Amino acid sequence: MTDYYAPLGGLPPQTALHTGRAVFTESYAVIPRGVFSDIVTSLLPGWAGMRCWIIARPMTGFSETFSQYVVELRAGGGSEQPETDPEAQAVLFVTHGSLTLVVDGARHSLTSGGYAYLPPSSDWKLYNEGEETARFHWVRKRYEPAPGVERPAAFVTNERDIPPTPMPDTGGAWATTRFVDPSDLRHDMHVNIVTFQPGGLIPFEETHVMEHGLYVLEGKAVYRLNRDWVEVEAGDFMWLRAYCPQACYAGGPGRFRYLLYKDVNRHARLGGVFGR
Repeated sequence: MTDYYAPLGGLPPQTALHTGRAVFTESYAVIPRGVFSDIVTSLLPGWAGMRCWIIARPMTGFSETFSQYVVELRAGGGSEQPETDPEAQAVLFVTHGSLTLVVDGARHSLTSGGYAYLPPSSDWKLYNEGEETARFHWVRKRYEPAPGVERPAAFVTNERDIPPTPMPDTGGAWATTRFVDPSDLRHDMHVNIVTFQPGGLIPFEETHVMEHGLYVLEGKAVYRLNRDWVEVEAGDFMWLRAYCPQACYAGGPGRFRYLLYKDVNRHARLGGVFGR
């Protein structure tokens, strides 16, 4: 079974050294796993038995398209109305436990590795009907319609059912698990899983219009962020604004994997931030 790192909360001891890897710059942020403490959690209206770490939110002048939550849902918890913004679409990705998702009256079981796409204005509900705490990621983005393009439909799948696609000329050292066909223009965001085998790398500095959220699910690596090489490990989150140069070297000893958000398939907006 695939292992996914998920935060457990708590607080560091009073004897802990006050040094860490957290950083927020003009082009990127790193939120290391040690920052996921009890005192930085949020509670949301309409939920029972839930707390979350809000690790990304739209910020003018930085990353402006999405929010991302790491959610902890206790046994018996859930929500009859998780989403209050009718323009928001969502991706859910389960890292621990099991959840019951109800979409337009249809029930779905999401276990570890479970993935759900929920289009805007979906009638969806979420419950933890199991006996242990469930943990999942919730990525939200306001959907941007395009002329002549219909809105995508909801779907539920699991990472284990989708073969990773090796990147060209890498011999499988770098692969992407794609939950949406990249040529499907109905989708204006992708949430994928990227996997590097030990020794795998991004062999150039990617510099592009897409914003990114990268939550490390497994392993460790050194990641190039703008001018800096940064060590990251399972449980860390990297948040990149558009055009932040990036590269990666996964030195091992095990594979390195992260959940990746990016905005895609739409014109660059002119004269202001989308949704304002």
